[in-house]
Amino acid sequence: MFDLIGGLPVHPLVVHAVVVLLPLAVLGTVAVAARPAWRARYSGLNALVAVVGTALCPVATSSGESLEHRVGDPGRHAELGDQLVWFALPLAVLAVVLWWLQRRRRDEAGRPPAAVTVVAALSVVAALATAVQVYRVGDSGAQAVWKDQVTATSQKAG
Repeated sequence: MFDLIGGLPVHPLVVHAVVVLLPLAVLGTVAVAARPAWRARYSGLNALVAVVGTALCPVATSSGESLEHRVGDPGRHAELGDQLVWFALPLAVLAVVLWWLQRRRRDEAGRPPAAVTVVAALSVVAALATAVQVYRVGDSGAQAVWKDQVTATSQKAG
């Protein structure tokens, strides 16, 4: 289903969206968790970015499987890519919950509900885990695509 668009493989196109959106969601989540003043203004946008990035993970996986049939097994990259959605999903859910909680009424002293602090801390953990997994998937993909070319070029140059 997700094979080619205009003769180009869908996988690199979708992957670049995931590689941009999930790290933006990671940075945004850490920022809105750490800075309550930014939470009201940016947590909705951050939640949207996290949800879209997460929704594109299965598209990237499916298109990667189509590409694998054309060019061969990418090795560990496919396995790591399959796992990414399980890191991105908690990030997206926590980003949405953080946005929703910040919209709730504050107490008499003007403080947000105590749950905001707990969700903010959990969202930072989820963001950091997602960042690590995005790096692992991207690095393994780059190795699968470029390792032979880079090795061959460096051997010719030396």
